[in-house]
Amino acid sequence: MSQPTTPHFDLAIIGTGSGNSLVTPDFDDRRVAIIEQGTFGGTCLNVGCIPTKMFVYAAEVAATVRHAGRYGVDATLDGVRWQDLRDRVFGRIDPISAGGRDYREHGPNTTAFFGHAEFTGPNSLLVTGPDGAEQLLTADQIVIATGARPLVPQAIAESGVPYHTSDTVMRIDRLPERMLIVGGGYIAAEFAHVFSALGVAVTLVVRSTRLLRSLDEEISDRFTAIAGQQWDLRLGQLVSKAREQDGEIELELTDGSTVSGDLVLAATGRIPNSDQLNLAAAGIGTHSDGRIKVDRYGRTDTPGVWALGDVCSEFQLKHVANAEARAVAHNLVHPDDLRAFDQRYVPAAVFTTPQLAGVGWTEQQLRAQGRPYRTAVQDYGDTAYGWAMEDTTGICKLICDPATGQLLGAHLMGYQASNLIQPLVQAMSFGQRAADIARGQYWIHPALMEVVENALLKLGLNETLAEPGPGET
Repeated sequence: MSQPTTPHFDLAIIGTGSGNSLVTPDFDDRRVAIIEQGTFGGTCLNVGCIPTKMFVYAAEVAATVRHAGRYGVDATLDGVRWQDLRDRVFGRIDPISAGGRDYREHGPNTTAFFGHAEFTGPNSLLVTGPDGAEQLLTADQIVIATGARPLVPQAIAESGVPYHTSDTVMRIDRLPERMLIVGGGYIAAEFAHVFSALGVAVTLVVRSTRLLRSLDEEISDRFTAIAGQQWDLRLGQLVSKAREQDGEIELELTDGSTVSGDLVLAATGRIPNSDQLNLAAAGIGTHSDGRIKVDRYGRTDTPGVWALGDVCSEFQLKHVANAEARAVAHNLVHPDDLRAFDQRYVPAAVFTTPQLAGVGWTEQQLRAQGRPYRTAVQDYGDTAYGWAMEDTTGICKLICDPATGQLLGAHLMGYQASNLIQPLVQAMSFGQRAADIARGQYWIHPALMEVVENALLKLGLNETLAEPGPGET
């Protein structure tokens, strides 16, 4: 009886999120294997950035109608057709995922394997399909792009009560009346916004004493205060027990209090899918948090094996994974001209209400370093467009080096923060001084972008770059 063959490839890619973009024209004459265990297209397309923002936009439409009266516009929200909303989202996304899978399965130059991959050696992989069938393959180069998965608190995971994660909650059949969200980070804040805007009573159980604690402390504190007016916040609490009775789920918290609801969303972060790959067989090392160790070019400890995206990066962001994929795609075919990951100024946004965005150092980080800095805060409401919106909470906070005039950090909270921050990201990336940005170009009046212009001017840095004032550190 003949033994099954072991196919050999020039490149094997594990994961079809940003990893799918590695199949560049450089590989037109080479053999490429694509391996996917879950839904084709990765987190961003199927359960992350894209569907969540489609829900966020619908939530913002609902919120606009609810609050129209403050501007003299009488409007009522007659209802939310959840299933229509949901089907609009996935009716567009699912065909994209299916089309991508079909192209890699039947298109030119790639061989698709659907199943779980693990290393059996430095350049060999065993793929186990959904039916249990096994296929061994080898490759000259292997890229790990397996992403991350939701982290579920032990008290919930082991309780036996039904729960959802960000991977599943967007496909529920009907809106609950009351939702319990465990977590206080990006995912929790965005889903709290979506579901509360659609009429769900939301309770957040948060380990920290403030939401989004990784952000600049001033932004985090202000956002927590605003969130407390929208949602029931249980700060400084963990879930100690979870139980279900008559369709109602009750969570017991560490202070002895209880909260109840119709649906539980575990939103306490995501962990790298590195523990499922048998990395030890290939000699690939990991950090204490599970992230695969890579150098600045994306190389692991094992020659010929690379990694990118959430499985190795400290930034679980699609734009970071895409940038890393571009670098790795180049490095795979240009070993003598490697391109490094550029992680100097990585921006991030939280599409909650109000919207948040940040880049660079936070004030507390600079304080801890003892590094000199200067700050300026501009309220949205003190600009013409912000005044027109009657905005009372939006701010733009900038931090700069008083000696060089270059920006060290930018942190915004308010309408379209994710867009307003972009010229500041550009300024930091290209070494532009605050004074030059403020006065070296026109700023459209009365556009909301004036909040950025005014914050830059408030830094008080002119062409001669003033010295830090009293008390500035």
